[in-house]
Amino acid sequence: MKSDNFNNSETAILVGLINSSQSDTKVRDYLDELEFLAFTRGITTQKRITQHLPYPDPKFFVGKGKLQEIKEFVIQQKTGQVIFDDDLSPSQVRNIERELKCKIIDRSQLIIEIFAQRAKTARATLQVQLANYQYLMPRLTGMWTHLSKQKGGIGVRGGPGETEIETDRRVIRNKISLLKEKLSKIDKQSITQRKSRKSLVRVSLVGYTNVGKSTLMNLLAKTNILAEDKLFATLDPTVRKVVINNIPFLISDTVGFIRKLPHHLIESFKSTLDEIRDSDLLLHVVDFSHPSAEEQMTVVKQTLIEMGCGEKNVLTVYNKLDKWRERIVGEEKLTSEIQNTSESIYISATQKENIDTLKIILGKKIEEIYHANYNRLYFNGVSG
Repeated sequence: MKSDNFNNSETAILVGLINSSQSDTKVRDYLDELEFLAFTRGITTQKRITQHLPYPDPKFFVGKGKLQEIKEFVIQQKTGQVIFDDDLSPSQVRNIERELKCKIIDRSQLIIEIFAQRAKTARATLQVQLANYQYLMPRLTGMWTHLSKQKGGIGVRGGPGETEIETDRRVIRNKISLLKEKLSKIDKQSITQRKSRKSLVRVSLVGYTNVGKSTLMNLLAKTNILAEDKLFATLDPTVRKVVINNIPFLISDTVGFIRKLPHHLIESFKSTLDEIRDSDLLLHVVDFSHPSAEEQMTVVKQTLIEMGCGEKNVLTVYNKLDKWRERIVGEEKLTSEIQNTSESIYISATQKENIDTLKIILGKKIEEIYHANYNRLYFNGVSG
């Protein structure tokens, strides 16, 4: 929707609710992440607004007084958009836009826009389009409410406006079917490619977005994958061949997870994450320096369970050890927190700290998997 105030579309207000399920501290953390998402999208945050409400207002998400506060700021600062940290209903978007006269989006739409901005390959582009149409479908009623004026005096269903909605729904359903068909063809090609490398041990880097997976991938595989301090730097899996202890294996870098990731986006990208499903070992990379590292780990583990990968063999790699040291200056910390084991290791990918130790631990696991796979294939062959 165009603003009447010639607002700067690259500026935004962020809005979050504090309630029994989201404490003040947690909402601040969520808005930190939302601001980082906005930055990734090229949007500058002008202000962050929170409100204590037991549940979102069904009409405006926030209370009328808080909405007026937002409106005054939008007018004074010519803010281009207001971004809500939770999903909005179609009617909420319509009502808020009518009051604020600027672009209104929620967290899900912002993530989809970032994915669309960063999609480079045919598969990623199709997946983003699919996610966007799936997000758009239930919101058509709100978008077409302005057509209700065409139905004046009819008093029954089936007026011009409602027909327009049904037409658009049919068009979007057809586009969704076409996109799924195109993705299915690409998936078949990918399955053929994965079958051709079935004899090799496969390792996947997984983790929350912006934890340093691509930087670690560059170190292990000697590649030059884009690794920048923004969210969702990697959308498509990148697969490279690596040799440790004279055993070749494949390692892949995958899209990062994030809290409140739209369900339809997870569904759309499950084909991309087939690399994870087919992996023999997952390297769960964690930003050890992040205050919410444990919660981020939980998000990743839960997403893996939703994908049917909850029982995978996992090596946890606690990254950004250098930044963790900077953060705990003056604090009492037990050295036992950073003891390396066969199941977890602490590194700094940017400083190349403990990378050799990681390769030793990884090499041992690759050997174990390689021999187990070899024995399984051999005995299956003999029994066959």
